Amino acid sequence: MAVSPRTNLACPFFVPLEIVDDGSWPHPSRLPLGAGWAGNCRASGQERPASDGHIREFCNLGYASACPHLPVSRDWDAIRFSVARAGQDQVTIGFVCELGHAPIEHGKLTFDLVSQVWLNSHRDARVQRLATCYLETYRTRTAQEIEAHSAGAEAGHERRNNGAAEAALSKRLRSD
Repeated sequence: MAVSPRTNLACPFFVPLEIVDDGSWPHPSRLPLGAGWAGNCRASGQERPASDGHIREFCNLGYASACPHLPVSRDWDAIRFSVARAGQDQVTIGFVCELGHAPIEHGKLTFDLVSQVWLNSHRDARVQRLATCYLETYRTRTAQEIEAHSAGAEAGHERRNNGAAEAALSKRLRSD
């Protein structure tokens, strides 16, 4: 599923802690981190629990100018993520930090799937944390897609085998 780059943003002050997979998000894969996340807010400089309303309206979305916790002076309004490259051994996540809807900083972070470590990390822990959450969601969704594809292929193979067996039996019955 393609995600609109205009909406693929996360609040830089959001500290995601766990994926919310309760069916309450209308289109979770379209959210900035690839799913809805519960977590805390660090906009005040200290990590504090965020209300469910704030998480749904501001934290998961970025550009939350109506959020009462958003500092007036800030480095970024939102951080955009995407998978730049995915292979068997590595996944590279592209990021863009934005302020006033303009890019301020961009780069790529590469995760090694074999050793399960980031090969490079962002100097700001907020960006790194959000990238890690985005990667977790991506890997979960990819594993589910592979599993569904494998199950579909297996069912198709079974249908073909059953069809061939039925045809052979029918042919044998007709010849008897």
